[in-house]
Amino acid sequence: MEITEQLIVDRVLVIRGVKIMLDKDLAEIYGVEVKRLNEQVKRNHTRFPADFMFQLSSEEWLHLMSQNATSSWGGNRKLPNAFTEQGVAMLSSVLNSETAIQVNIQIIRVFTKMKQLLLENKELFLKIEKVEKQLTNHDKDLQNIFTILKKLIPLPETVKRNPIGFPYPKKK
Repeated sequence: MEITEQLIVDRVLVIRGVKIMLDKDLAEIYGVEVKRLNEQVKRNHTRFPADFMFQLSSEEWLHLMSQNATSSWGGNRKLPNAFTEQGVAMLSSVLNSETAIQVNIQIIRVFTKMKQLLLENKELFLKIEKVEKQLTNHDKDLQNIFTILKKLIPLPETVKRNPIGFPYPKKK
């Protein structure tokens, strides 16, 4: 299977306000079984703290299945693991193959590109928010679209900067 940028982007989801990739999607991209990927993660559990990887709740999984029209028959016996950008980066250290390393580099580049797009589109986010405030109650569908867009375009955190130069004593 050819690993394209679009293939990776299509598998990035937003759960709990964080961009993640599911274990089954990562296993498919890496060309390994989901079971083997999760075994390696379990063996190296100290490399995957909660902000690198977490297991989806039943509600989150049901919501994803209903969004993607996934059949509830067969398939998973346990809830899938979700890997954040840092967790995906850590996978290359536990999946010791040349393919895993090369695929990982591609995935990290896509995450970085997505982050850059979000930073560049801060102005767009502010405009979306302004239009959303002008909507009436009759525009529920549009409000839902704006809610989804806001989740996909989080505002970058403001950075507190130290003043430049030397402090000047105030006059009393």
